[in-house]
Amino acid sequence: MQTDLIQEARRQAEVCNACRYCEGYCSVFPALHAKRAFSDGDITQLANLCHNCRGCYYACQYTAPHEFALNLPQALADVRVDSWESHAWPGGLGKIFQRNGVPIALAALIGFALLFMIARAFGEEGGERYYSVVSHGLLVAIFAPAFLFPLFAIGVGLRDYWKTVGGEKVRLAHVTQAFGAAANMKNLKGGHGDGCNFEDEDRFSHARRAAHQLTMYGFLLCFAATCSGTILHYVFDIQGPHGLFSLPKLFGLPGGVLLAFGTAWMASLKLKSDPELAAQNAWSGEMAFILLLFFIAMSGLALFVAGSSAVMPTILALHLGAVLAFFLLTPYTKMAHGFYRLAALVRDAQSGR
Repeated sequence: MQTDLIQEARRQAEVCNACRYCEGYCSVFPALHAKRAFSDGDITQLANLCHNCRGCYYACQYTAPHEFALNLPQALADVRVDSWESHAWPGGLGKIFQRNGVPIALAALIGFALLFMIARAFGEEGGERYYSVVSHGLLVAIFAPAFLFPLFAIGVGLRDYWKTVGGEKVRLAHVTQAFGAAANMKNLKGGHGDGCNFEDEDRFSHARRAAHQLTMYGFLLCFAATCSGTILHYVFDIQGPHGLFSLPKLFGLPGGVLLAFGTAWMASLKLKSDPELAAQNAWSGEMAFILLLFFIAMSGLALFVAGSSAVMPTILALHLGAVLAFFLLTPYTKMAHGFYRLAALVRDAQSGR
């Protein structure tokens, strides 16, 4: 990890520890105030606890032009992004994506979509509707390793992260507390429950928390749709395409709508926010992640509307290309932050605060 980023974050954390004005703002400050000195692992843990709500910045009396020039949201954001990049496996890919995320995601989407169109042109028809474009066997052969690889890569990164922050033996109570905090976006409520200051300086708002929840629960519903379709196929021998009132559709349609609205809202809020309070080198990677999820949601909904029309094969190729790009890029996009955030929340739960 970059020593200069750690050093600057440590300097600012020491000032905050002496001041303690922001003690109740979020999970960062109780964890910060429990320490007298900060190791590199402590700073990395604080950075991944931070949700970049920015409330502490607008409340702080030591921001520029004060000589202390505190900007804790940006200092922790820099360390946080650097921690994902440093622990990414294979090494170096995270840094490349964060700085060139939009063109990489676009190139991957188009490239994979073209491969699916070529596969259709030279392959044999494999079944009804979507499977008449790309056979079920080919989809499994492509997406099974594409799903397992990022899980393995993220697992390697989390193992290294856990060592860095001095993680202890995980108990069920720690995991339960961490998932509870993540499920209701506890740390985006603000210290007094008024929300955060992400998109409009010192005005409190719950918009970012709501957008995150729409995105998270929309994604989980879409994932549930895929899982239910897999179970129906392999366990009950009920093959797709599935009807409107089947589990895949009942999960997938509302999931796609929530995911589309959530990601569009997140992109809008990010465009309004002050870039000086975030990790500026990661802007392209973060926006690419949001836009890729948005495209997946919209193309999935477009597939439902298209039915078996002439445009369906093209939409399907683009949708599958986006999903494949998303899976393969997951360890290097901001999607990885969900895993590291959970790990940080589990580590925080171990402190007993």
